[in-house]
This record gives sequence, structure tokens and C-alpha cells, in this order.
Amino acid sequence: MTRDEPPPAASPGTSVDGPAIPPTEAGLYLQDGARPDPDFRLTDLDELRRLAGAADLPVERRLEAFEDIFDSEVGDTHFGRARNFERELNLRQLFLKFEGGNPTGTQKDRIAFAQTRDALRRGFDTITVATCGNYGAAVALAASIAGLRCLIYIPEGYHTRRLEEMTRHRAEIIRFPGDYEGTVQASRERAERDDFYDANPGGANTDLQLDAYGEIANEIYDELRDAPAVVAVPASNGTTLAGIHKGFVRLYRRGKTSRVPRIVAGSAAHKNPIVRSFVRGLPRCVDLDPARVRETAINEPLINWHSYDGDHALDALRSSGGWADHVSDRAMLRLARQLADQEGLNVLPASTAGLAVMLARHATTPLAGDRYVAILTGRK
Repeated sequence: MTRDEPPPAASPGTSVDGPAIPPTEAGLYLQDGARPDPDFRLTDLDELRRLAGAADLPVERRLEAFEDIFDSEVGDTHFGRARNFERELNLRQLFLKFEGGNPTGTQKDRIAFAQTRDALRRGFDTITVATCGNYGAAVALAASIAGLRCLIYIPEGYHTRRLEEMTRHRAEIIRFPGDYEGTVQASRERAERDDFYDANPGGANTDLQLDAYGEIANEIYDELRDAPAVVAVPASNGTTLAGIHKGFVRLYRRGKTSRVPRIVAGSAAHKNPIVRSFVRGLPRCVDLDPARVRETAINEPLINWHSYDGDHALDALRSSGGWADHVSDRAMLRLARQLADQEGLNVLPASTAGLAVMLARHATTPLAGDRYVAILTGRK
């Protein structure tokens, strides 16, 4: 064969550069001569759950099984371009990071599994948390897999469709006669009194929660190979927002990205301390009047009068050069319907708050031609 002649094509079940490959195995061979390990087998998920929850096994073995489930089931969520939105809004590149692919449909699984792993590693047999819905479902699932008792405190006046899901995972539900903030305090006091693991926001596990949400930044980097211009996030307690910012700061310090993205936050109109404090230019996150905070079917995941990681979130907004604003229920619901119609995503309306704020800015002051990312969660 001369230099100008094309190399011979490989017939099925053969290799041009090596010995013949058995036809039944030809489909297993990869690019550039790489070959899979024939002895590698993935453990069945049901078997991993049995091992993680087996109280009679050494904690090291249970941890190994739980981490395998964590690694395979949580995170690495869908990331795609919103091409129809780009055309309609004249945006250069808009990407949607859809956290609905997590086991319970929201980003809360990331911190629920991280804290449950920590509880298992440290020898706790019970985990407790206060919730209005999504977080409780995530902790209940993670605790059931790890074989831990789970106590979930829910404000007496709150109604969540996820209650059946929590009880299905064997969580014990405790109704507390007060608001969300008072319910968090009750759960926290129970944890301290009875030596339970405290998975509530704003406590000793804040760094662990921020690191867990920092994985969202790593996954965005894996897709884009750099940081986008903006990451838009819905804001409640501020933990997700602050964690994503922390993740990007670490990537920048390691020389992986050329910049830290501007963080944009949106939340229910006049019912979130982070947004209210930012809009008013306050140096710290200041609590709202509890009597003026009322939930609706749309804003419930976002509202609070005290944001537990509000100062972290304010710092992320300001240090990144980002911005925040209020969003009405009507605007969130309208945007969720647009995403369903134009992009085929069935999202929780409250999760569109950050995207709504970013698009509102673009409507008055067009954003530069660049890459933009919005964090969204599922509707369950």
C-alpha cells in the first residue's frame, strides 16, 4: 500500500491494526484501541440500597454502597440550550440547567444526600430537618436508603403534596404550630437535645451544603469548559445561590475558568430578605416582618422572613457584580408555561424566578452576546 492509498476498511468483527475481534464482542470496543474491562460489573441499585441500609454491616461497607448510589443517582443533571428562547429574545446562548433529573426532582437532593452521608459516617442513627416540602422529600429518601431514622418537622399551616412521599420513605412527620423559621428552631433544638443529626439550613453544616451545591458549578464547567457570563438562580434561603458562586470561585482560583459569572437572583415579590436587602442596598441581610409574609401556591418554595444563608448570598451577588429583583407569581407562572411550550420542560414555576429577573434586565438593557445559564427545578 502506497502513502496515497486509503487504509483498508475494517469488516465487522475485525480490527485494522490488531488481531481479529470476535464478532459478538466487536460492539464493546472503543475508540483508539481502548478496550473495556471485561470483569467490571455495576452492582444492582437494589443491592446497593440493601447494603447501605443494613445496620448489621460495618459502617465502611454501608458508606461505600451509599456513595455509589449518591454518585450514580444525584447530580449530572440535564444541561441544554434553549434555542427557541434565544430566537424569540435575541439572546446569544441561553442554557438551562434542569435539576428535575435528581431523584426527587430538585437540587435539594444534592445537600440531602451529602448530609445523610455525613450523618452515616459520623455514627448518627437519626436525622432531622424542618421543611415546607421539597427538602423534606429529599432528606426522607436519602435517610431511607442509609437506614437512618428521619424526623421531619412541618409548619402546621403549610400544605405540601409531598407529604405522602415522605411517609412512603418511612419519615416521621411532626406538625409544629408556627411558621417555617420557628419550625426550623424546633427541629434544631430536638437535634441538640436528643443527639440527632441536624440537617437544617444555617447551622454547623453550612460549608458542607455550600460545597454540595458547588457541584452545580463544576457540572456547568464540564459542559462549557469555561464560566458563563451569568448564572440565574431562584433565591429562598440563599444556600443554592451561594454554593454555586463558591464553586465558580474555586474553579477560577484553580485557573480552570477565565472569569467568575455574575450571579442573578429572583424571588417572590417583597417576600424574601435577600432580594429585599439587595434592592435596598443594605450591608447585611435583614429580616422581614413575619406578619407581612404570606404564601401562595406559586411562591411557597421561595418565601421566608429570615434567609439562613442570606449574608452568603448577598456577598455572592455583590462580589460577582450580579443583581437581584422581585418577581410576581404571574410572571413565574407565565415563564413556566413558556418553557413547557417552547422548550419542552415541565418546571416548578417558582424555579423560574432567577431566569425571570435576567430576562427582565435583557428587555430593558440588552445583554451582551455571551453565554447565560439559568437553574431550574422540576415539578413533582
